[in-house]
Formats: sequence, C-alpha cells, structure tokens
Amino acid sequence: MKKLLLLGGSRYLVPIIEAAHKLGVYVITCDYLPDNDAHKLSDEYRNISIIDKDAVLAAAEEMQINGIMSFACDPGVVTAAYVAEKMNLPFQCSYEAASILQDKGLFRKFLADNHFNCPHAKRYEDKKAPFADVEFFQWPVIVKPTDSAGSKGVTRVERPEDLEEAIEIALDGAHNGAFIIEDFLTFEGYHSSADPFTVDGELKFVTYSDQLFDPAADNPYTPAYIIWPSSMKEEHQKVLTDETQRLVKLLGMQTGIYNIETCVANGKPYIMEVSPRGGGCKIAELQRLAFGVDLIENEVRKAVGLPVEAVKQTECDGHWCEMVVHARPGESGVLKKIWVDPEVEKKYLKVVDLSAKEGDYVKPFTGANMALGDMFFRFDTREELDAVMAKAHEWLHIELE
Repeated sequence: MKKLLLLGGSRYLVPIIEAAHKLGVYVITCDYLPDNDAHKLSDEYRNISIIDKDAVLAAAEEMQINGIMSFACDPGVVTAAYVAEKMNLPFQCSYEAASILQDKGLFRKFLADNHFNCPHAKRYEDKKAPFADVEFFQWPVIVKPTDSAGSKGVTRVERPEDLEEAIEIALDGAHNGAFIIEDFLTFEGYHSSADPFTVDGELKFVTYSDQLFDPAADNPYTPAYIIWPSSMKEEHQKVLTDETQRLVKLLGMQTGIYNIETCVANGKPYIMEVSPRGGGCKIAELQRLAFGVDLIENEVRKAVGLPVEAVKQTECDGHWCEMVVHARPGESGVLKKIWVDPEVEKKYLKVVDLSAKEGDYVKPFTGANMALGDMFFRFDTREELDAVMAKAHEWLHIELE
C-alpha cells in the first residue's frame, strides 16, 4: 500500500484524504496541533512541526512514504519540496525553486531579474533599513511577511511615518523574520486566484478568477468572494498564461497543481504569487464542479507516483461564486446559527462547508484563518451572480449572542 504524508491538518485537507482513500492510499497527517480536523480522518498522525524540515524528513524516511504534499498549507511547502528531493519523490519542483516561490522577496527578485512585470519591491530583515529606501517606492505601499498566506500580516501604508507599525505587524505574521515592501498596485478589474495544473512541465489546465475583497472587513485584503469565469480580458489572460509557462520552464517545474495569483494594473498583467500547492478557500473543489476536471485526485496520483488522468482544458459550466463566510465588520460573539434564505438556498446554493459550529466564538475577519466556512453558488449568468451576491448581507444570516 502506498503511503502519502500530508503536512498540516486543516479542513482543507479533507478532500485530499478522501481522494487518497479512494485510490487505496494510506494517509499520514503531520503538524503540531493534534486536534486539527484532518487528523480525525487520516490513518495516522505525527506530532511534528511542519517547518522543521529535518524532523519531517526523519519521520518520512522511517515511515517509508511514497509521496508528500502540503496542500492548502503554505508553511509546509518548502519542507515538502525538501523531503521530496531528499527521498527522490515526485514534486512540482526542486527544493531551490520552492524556496524562491515561497519567499515573496526572493520571488519578486527572480521576476525582476528575468524581465517579468513586477512592482518595485524589496525584502528586509532589518526593521530600520526601509527608512533609507522611501524614495525607491511609489507610495502607497504594501507591507507583508515574506512567507505567510491568507493575507495575514498585510498592511497598506500611505506614508513613511506609518511604516514602523506595519513592519511590526508583518514580522508578527512571519516565520522567517523577513518582510517585503512593494508598490501598491491598483487593480484593473479584479485580482485572480486559481489552481492550474502542469504535466511534464506543460500547462494543461489554466483558469482565472475574479477575487473580490470586502472593503468593510477588519482586514480589507482578505479574499471574501472568488468568482469563475474571470472577467479579465482575454488578451491579458493569454499573456499571463504564456508568462506562467515561461516561469515553469525557467524554474524547471514538472507535474502538479499550483496556486497562482495574478492581476492587471497600469495596463499590464502581473504574476503576483506562484505556490506549488493547491490553494486554500477550497479552490480546487469549486473548479472540479465548475470545470469537470479533478485536480485533487490527480495531485494525489502524482504525489505517490501514479499516472495522472484526464487533465485537460475545459470551459466553465455556468458562473460560480465561492463565498468565504465571515463575521460582519466590528461583530464578534458566540455563534448561534448560520443560515441562508430558502429562496436563495434552493435556487443557487450548491455546497455548504462551515468550519464554525454553534457555541464557537466568532472573531473579526482579520485573515483567512478567521473564516467561518465556505459556500458555493452557481448562476446562469454573471449579471445574475452579481445581483444576488451584492445582497448577501440581506439573505445570509450569522446569528451571534
């Protein structure tokens, strides 16, 4: 029986475990939080920090695993690449490439050095150093950790006088003690977050989304809605696809799923982030419904050395929206109930996956880790989607006490 080691333990791993079990694969989950959701469904659990590369490697060698993944779990990606390389296991890329992709500062430098569109950006470890570079940036700027996901530790800064506090916030969310400052890009249309898939270094499935933020949320840079298909212009999508393929070749990436964030600003398409893992927010699950391509099963297959199947470009069936359910601005308290008006539920709602349950304490929406769950909706037209989702505050009920 093949063995798959999954780094992390969040609810986003549940469909990975289900797909692995369907294929007859033995699943081990690993992190330092024994009560995490995924550990209840895996065949075995190991209490090891996923950022401790050598400890994970030692356990992986002892268990004689056949594959390793850090799906929807940013902190474990570099470790997964390290273990895969040491044990000669399948992975999207080398440990060196993963180290570049997973550090926002190193990735920005790689993009600039290879003539990709890239905002002015610098990586720092010294909290005082940025004050000598204020003329380098085009203000306002974004300050964020180099190695975190889910918009944790991200602040927009309008003027140099406010940098100090933003740097402290970024470092508080960093694992490696580094932060990045870059020009704030004003998007034309929407930011995109989606999960493409490569086979032998060739992009076989590519899609783009419209990622919307809740400007009134406690953290206005945390995604609140993700919509397929994207409204991005076709010519910009083509440029981004071509540039992503160029990036794949430059970094020697091979087979697997990626979470890729892109945008258009100043009339130019930008690749903002590329991570060799499935995205959070259940992106691959929604894409499976919307496009009919099962990237989750194929990522499991790739990880344990089985052949991938039927990864091909398809069209989106209708118009889909993932809602990241979250507390309304300024609201917190003990959760009583979350429900949707029956008319909307019957006509549009396809999937409900709530992580919060009755009696949980609901906190402000400061990052993806503060989400209460996810809902998937399907519409026949984008106009219908926009009209219904614009009134979500009327038909989505989050009862607190």
